[in-house]
Amino acid sequence: MPLLLFDSANRVDLLPLTYARPVADLRLGILTLGEKWARRLDMPASYLSAPYLRRLFPPNFGEDNLLIEGSLVPDVSNVSWIEGIPENTAWLRGGALLVARLNEERARAYATDRTLDGVNVQDAPHLPYRFVSRPADLFLQNGEAIVSDFELITGGRTSEALSASNTLIGPPENLFLEANVTLEACILNVESGPIYIGKDATVLEGCLLRGPISIGQEAVVKMGARIYGGTTVGPDCKVGGEISNVVFQGNSNKGHDGYLGNAVVGEWCNLGADTNASNLKNDYGEVKVWSYAENRMVGSGLQFHGLIMGDHSKTGINTMLNTGTVVGFSANVFGAGFPPSFIPSFSWGGGEGLQPYRVEKAMATAERMMERRKHPFTPLHRELFLAIFESSASYRE
Repeated sequence: MPLLLFDSANRVDLLPLTYARPVADLRLGILTLGEKWARRLDMPASYLSAPYLRRLFPPNFGEDNLLIEGSLVPDVSNVSWIEGIPENTAWLRGGALLVARLNEERARAYATDRTLDGVNVQDAPHLPYRFVSRPADLFLQNGEAIVSDFELITGGRTSEALSASNTLIGPPENLFLEANVTLEACILNVESGPIYIGKDATVLEGCLLRGPISIGQEAVVKMGARIYGGTTVGPDCKVGGEISNVVFQGNSNKGHDGYLGNAVVGEWCNLGADTNASNLKNDYGEVKVWSYAENRMVGSGLQFHGLIMGDHSKTGINTMLNTGTVVGFSANVFGAGFPPSFIPSFSWGGGEGLQPYRVEKAMATAERMMERRKHPFTPLHRELFLAIFESSASYRE
């Protein structure tokens, strides 16, 4: 049975992280939300997202389809009852679709116009559901998600051996190394949570790691890095400096000194040397952040809230970012002083002012970065950039 993870109205609340991906393609813990559902339900997953994303993330329909709201986080309780949903049934929560089991005709109708005609509609079972409803939820829930994914991925398996040049603090079962990991002369503390290191990852000498931490496949942790718990270094990322409770989605770089905490960094980002992003106000007050849904700064309810950066954005060396700064898609931030706390997509500049970043120049930069990692910049990526450039134009006015 195909699994279709659909975006709901809260997709806008997760911008800028969802400009270039469906909600369920967000990484939380070791895996993306979609990967978690696919593993737990043993079903192939695809997505129902915004129309401009459907060529990059095409939905795959079958005769019988399971639809799940993409921001719902899977756990043992909700997976067990979802597996038992009857055919031609939709479960609503607060009047909005949460889960449905539909034939191909009705699944395609829902994908087109969000209708549930002829479907048995019921209230969803009363369970303690957990969602990713805003960008901050990714770093707030990340430590717990690493623990859950660690159990899911490593259960019944044996880790590769840890070299004697390293120091391990805590129970050995809380460390898991996949094949071909390079790891020497580091200190790993797994007393407060597990550490997972993916296939072909490299952790260079002198690193200090304190779990829960996930380091993805082919990621590189530079010499002397200090990484605190609740941090995910996504696949193919390069990181260094001081990092605390940060989620790197994948293919991004923070390879040098500088502090980053309580933050989420999208894909294909690069933070220049000595970029520092505040996560705590000098007066210890509530951090306000930009809300795309409300088109204004709103209270986060948090004392600690760092950078939220959309895909393909960059900072120059020595960039300083205010507490709770939100950077859109494909922005280029540089220069002296603090830039604004909201930097729209396709912006160019910093504290001395922002101007529009020419989309052709932005695409050329993206193409060069992606090709360095052997990822081609295709006509579909060009369509994506042009669509986001157009849809985000009002923020640059």
